[in-house]
Amino acid sequence: MARGESGAVARRRVFYIPGYDPIHPRRYRELYRKEGAAQAALSGYEIALSPRAGDRYGWDVAARIEGREVAAAVEVLVWSDIVRGSMSNSIPATYLQLLRTAWVYIASGTLRRLMWMRKGPVIAALYPVGFLLLQLVLAVLVGYVVLAGFTRGWEIAFSPEGAWFPPYMALSIYLGLGLGVVAGVAVLRWFKARDGKLYAYYLMHDYAYTCQLRGANPPELEARMADFADAVAAALTDDVDEVLVVGHSSGAHLAVTILADLLRAGRLPANGPVLSLLTLGQVVPMVSFLPDAHRLRADLHFLSTREDIAWVDVTAPGDGCAFALCDPVAVSGVAPAGQRWPLVLSAAFTQTLAPETWRALRWRFFRLHFQYLCAFDNLSGAADDYDYFRVTAGPRTLGARYAARAPSKSRIDVPASRYTNMAA
Repeated sequence: MARGESGAVARRRVFYIPGYDPIHPRRYRELYRKEGAAQAALSGYEIALSPRAGDRYGWDVAARIEGREVAAAVEVLVWSDIVRGSMSNSIPATYLQLLRTAWVYIASGTLRRLMWMRKGPVIAALYPVGFLLLQLVLAVLVGYVVLAGFTRGWEIAFSPEGAWFPPYMALSIYLGLGLGVVAGVAVLRWFKARDGKLYAYYLMHDYAYTCQLRGANPPELEARMADFADAVAAALTDDVDEVLVVGHSSGAHLAVTILADLLRAGRLPANGPVLSLLTLGQVVPMVSFLPDAHRLRADLHFLSTREDIAWVDVTAPGDGCAFALCDPVAVSGVAPAGQRWPLVLSAAFTQTLAPETWRALRWRFFRLHFQYLCAFDNLSGAADDYDYFRVTAGPRTLGARYAARAPSKSRIDVPASRYTNMAA
């Protein structure tokens, strides 16, 4: 019997795959430390972090949850360098990305089909397009005002009686155009400098990276995922009870492909740890609905029938950036007759967060997209309700923890993708 097959866990390896995020992975350690302490205080268990030695970024967790002690080694599978490399610093290049990305999603019919399921993430996808276009319109208007004001001032200064002097006419227009362009560029740069709060450029780069090859993975990402698969395979030879892979946001579809590759290659030891997959706030349809996402659709199809893993997908309708309660396999149109996974559950923010917390976070869309990694302060639900720290540092495997749970009644499992071909 494989270690951890009884459902009990004393030692665990956790691999966290972030979404499209250019920031150093230390943010995830600090988030785990802060929110883990908050959840422990609320739920009455103990959890502590310590630095982890090694080449890869991570931390060790010592916890006493549900009356049992558990040690977990958490590692962040970093691809933030790839993200940073894909984020153009050029304003014109970003607007070119906008045109190319909008064309792919609209011309392929993908945008319309995504709207059938959840309007929230599609509105989030349209936000950078609309806001960047608004910035461009404002820049043009400011430039025009500067041009008009300069040429009018020039005319008054050089022809007070209204008789226009032709020799000065071209010069005034050229100077006015130059000043107008400078003013317009200044407006665009002003908005770009504040994108840390506006997220228009950031989100535009995210969607552009996703669809630059119409759903296929760029070569540099394929190479990095192969490295991630090696790291997970090495952990499966460790003396632990569970190897848990957590994919958040865009990291969810990376996790699906990594585990599918690993299982196809026969790298899951017969007597090794239990292998589990937790996807959080997934945006899989943004990729799997694209014309050339053959690989991802094949991986979804393959992973959904495996008996040697457990796959739980957690989203929440309150998260406007995720395809909440959408079964990523079914809606992509590749669900086989014997589909087992994923188990689609709702984090139900309106129920799992205290009313005052929900009111404070309700319109903080980016923060809510990370709530899955944070503490929940409404403890009126059962102990088996979603708790990130019980899952990653608790004494039961993911499969055992949710063995008795039924899928969310609001789950969306109607095929919606136009493209379902799984052959490249």
